[in-house]
Amino acid sequence: MAAEMMAPAWMHEQITAEEYESWSDEQCAGIEIVDGMAVVRPSASKRHSRLARILANALDAASGPEWNADTDFDVRLQDVPLTNRRPDVVVYRADTIDVSPTRPEHILMVVEVVSPGSETTDRIVKVDQYAKAGIGFYWRVEQAATGVPLVYTCILDPATKAYRDGDVFTGVVKAAAPFPVEIDLGQV
Repeated sequence: MAAEMMAPAWMHEQITAEEYESWSDEQCAGIEIVDGMAVVRPSASKRHSRLARILANALDAASGPEWNADTDFDVRLQDVPLTNRRPDVVVYRADTIDVSPTRPEHILMVVEVVSPGSETTDRIVKVDQYAKAGIGFYWRVEQAATGVPLVYTCILDPATKAYRDGDVFTGVVKAAAPFPVEIDLGQV
């Protein structure tokens, strides 16, 4: 007799910030919280993970001592209803390394690497959420069929709380903002 698969109760009920804070790191891995509801994130491919790591390492090295760049941790966009996103790369103020939760005012830039299953979320939904939260820069990395990633850069217009399109890079990123950085994505 086959056992029936039942989703845990927390997948059917809104989660408060207090409840989420009581969860272990293992419970929080692989999910985001959107409007209080747990959303399972697709597992990242090796290519996706490598792209995120290359970007984080390069951004960390270029950002100077006042900023850190890292991968895969929660960013608290709002408390009620709870919305936590887990960008692929986050550039955040170095003096907030021990502050939890990480909030938009701690963040200079987020990067999302688009994968099958995250297209609409990364191209439309998260862009709007990050802009409304006031995060200054958003980069979206598209994994092109040619194997060479495309990087779309966006800059926040604080008056409209929407991003303006910036430069588009293929192969090598040579960005001047938010700080000068050159990243060779041909090594993926």
